[in-house]
Amino acid sequence: MSENTTEEQGAAPSRRKVIGWGGAGLALGAAAAGGAVALTRDGDHTAPVADSGGAVPFHGPHQAGIATAVQDRLHFASFDVKTKDRDELIQLLKDWTRAAERMTAGAEVGEGAYGGLPEAPPDDTGEALGLKPSRLTLTIGFGPSLFDGRFGLKDKRPGALVELPKFPGDNLDPARSGGDICVQACADDPQVAVHAIRNLARIGFGKVAVRWSQLGFGKTSSTTPDAQTPRNLFGFKDGTRNIAGTETDRLAKHVWVSGKDAEGAAAWMDGGSYLVARRIRMNVETWDRTPLSEQEDIFGRDKKEGAPVGKAKEHDEPFLKAMKPDSHVRLAHPDSNNGATILRRGYSFTDGTDGLGRLDAGLFFLAYMKDVRTGFIPVQTSLAKNDALNEYTQHVGSALFAVPPGVRDKDDWWGRALFA
Repeated sequence: MSENTTEEQGAAPSRRKVIGWGGAGLALGAAAAGGAVALTRDGDHTAPVADSGGAVPFHGPHQAGIATAVQDRLHFASFDVKTKDRDELIQLLKDWTRAAERMTAGAEVGEGAYGGLPEAPPDDTGEALGLKPSRLTLTIGFGPSLFDGRFGLKDKRPGALVELPKFPGDNLDPARSGGDICVQACADDPQVAVHAIRNLARIGFGKVAVRWSQLGFGKTSSTTPDAQTPRNLFGFKDGTRNIAGTETDRLAKHVWVSGKDAEGAAAWMDGGSYLVARRIRMNVETWDRTPLSEQEDIFGRDKKEGAPVGKAKEHDEPFLKAMKPDSHVRLAHPDSNNGATILRRGYSFTDGTDGLGRLDAGLFFLAYMKDVRTGFIPVQTSLAKNDALNEYTQHVGSALFAVPPGVRDKDDWWGRALFA
């Protein structure tokens, strides 16, 4: 990734070339959708960033990685803050922001992976050298435990940042739950996502420590309705009715914190959102022995097309009363939950075996919303009590984070309004 590297005309842009273009080479569109749409230009050819491996804008009123077109890979990390010094934490957030700006644009961290003092470790770990930006987005959130008084933030804890209740069937592992700070790294290249988390953890050494992390593949929800709806590990389409990154009205209503929701203690959340992360184990071996008709009854959709019961096409409006009372789609539908709507952008995972010859596989559920009390909690309360799918799944990890607004410019930084 040397400055002197030459590239063939018309070839895909390198990570170094993207940062070199600056404003001239990138059309940074759709700021209102949190970077949901962006274009990259190479010569006379312009292509959607989703097809190009290009860069997603980092600056804007909302953080990228929420309404952004969902990438193929995930590395999610939850951190515990080890320092007790407020100023040291603030400096870390500033350092992280500057590093995130560079990595999402395709540049190396600091002075790079080589060429510095041979007696000192390089600023960048180097495994992303020569790779495209791959639409990397980095999204930060703050957990309830950060507001425990260590850093003078107790009075700034928003009312919506509640402790999630214990739902029926939960078997949560404390080692895979909670955390003071989270960073969600999404990219179309898994190495780019892993590189980003690794370098943030490296910058934070001695100040923060990784509490738990999760790799994900095969996005299970989409924020681009024109794209094919992804399928989960049970083989069913997931996220058919998800909020699209271009639906600014629905995003404003259900995802972005604003108005009365951003008053008092929550004023620093104006333009932000709330994130629920749940690690859901899927008993795929049991599911694979279940008859097709029963599988379709459990979901409330047919497996081939994804059409709701009694309908022909995936996007046909479902007739909920035609579904079994304990079907997943019926219980999760906004009409069954007083209009509760969330934006999902989860991923599948496989983490080896459980020691008993079964895959440790499932869904890493990620959902963004304006208020968890009127979004996730009522929906999950209904599902936990009655969903027929519960026979095949179990929630084993859980976390909730307040996701601050976007970084506006080069002088702004993650969490600035919170620490003001």
